[in-house]
Amino acid sequence: MGLFSKNSTITEAEVLTALRGVEDPDLHKDIVTLGMIKNVKIDGKTVSFTFELTTPSCPLKDMLERQAREAVEAVAGIGNVKVTMTAQVAAHQAANMPSALVKVRNTIAVASGKGGVGKSTVAANLAVALAKDGAKVGLLDADIYGPSIPLMFGLEAEKPQATQVDGHTQITPLEAFGVTVMSIGFLVDPNTAVVWRGPMASGALKQFMTDVAWGELDYLIFDLPPGTGDIQLTLCQTIPLTGAVIVTTPQDVALADARKAVRMFEKVHVPVLGLVENMSYYLCSACGHREEIFAHGGGKVAAEEFEIPFLGELPLETIVREAGDAGKPVVESAPHSPAASAFRDFAQLVAQQVSIRNLMPNQQPIEILLGTED
Repeated sequence: MGLFSKNSTITEAEVLTALRGVEDPDLHKDIVTLGMIKNVKIDGKTVSFTFELTTPSCPLKDMLERQAREAVEAVAGIGNVKVTMTAQVAAHQAANMPSALVKVRNTIAVASGKGGVGKSTVAANLAVALAKDGAKVGLLDADIYGPSIPLMFGLEAEKPQATQVDGHTQITPLEAFGVTVMSIGFLVDPNTAVVWRGPMASGALKQFMTDVAWGELDYLIFDLPPGTGDIQLTLCQTIPLTGAVIVTTPQDVALADARKAVRMFEKVHVPVLGLVENMSYYLCSACGHREEIFAHGGGKVAAEEFEIPFLGELPLETIVREAGDAGKPVVESAPHSPAASAFRDFAQLVAQQVSIRNLMPNQQPIEILLGTED
């Protein structure tokens, strides 16, 4: 039973008052004040409303829905509440965005201080995981010299179409697994080395941002080359990035270079959304035994050192390598595997940090909250 008698008439004001008792733990405001509650309807004893999150990948979705339902059931009665969960991705408010990107709500750089840490694998699975949650996602392969996204998405034999629009060349990107994809690998012979000086490579990246018909996207992810060179600086100086994700592995040499990547983004005033530790541990496919081949815990220590969020540990599994080589990222090819679960958790934490940055732009990185039961 609710707090009101059967003959009591429930009002919208009472429903909203109940919902004001539910606080978004990331934004530290109640869900009514944040504008997340819409379309409140009362039909007899039945109350229905829409709960609009700031991302479909919200890791707190289930917890918030439960708390909102219980809050209204306290006045309407158990079983009399219908909640429709939707999402509208919070947009990064930024000026000076190229016209081709004006409908892109958020731009995320996936970077590393050194090669060989699995950055492209992380970027590919991040993009597909966000898309599978319902977001509109694009992936720009910014590794001009060593593009690997065409292979990872099974698009090696595909070519994007170019058309002339008002005398301007417009390239239609390819699509796979719900992700819009563009790479230099689509335009050059895969057996031919791209031997370009820095300005030429930077020019190609700029063209991918200005001449590609990206359309409306919630997230455009940039898979950057390793290091802190021309491509990274060109990207940071051309568009106002929402933020960057740093990929590292546990061993000391990788962490040393990850620190340089963090410092670079700080110097060019790009927020670091967090750091993820890839190849954090090996899971035996036969027995499930966990072994920490490259040491363990260094990524979390580095994140604490720089006071940035730690976005989790991703496993070293044969299935991840096989999925990438087969052109089907593991979150798509083996969605129920432990590796896919780890990548999905990571993607949700990235989306969470984007929402925090957009809705509280002056907020310092805060502790990541997982959707656990109270």
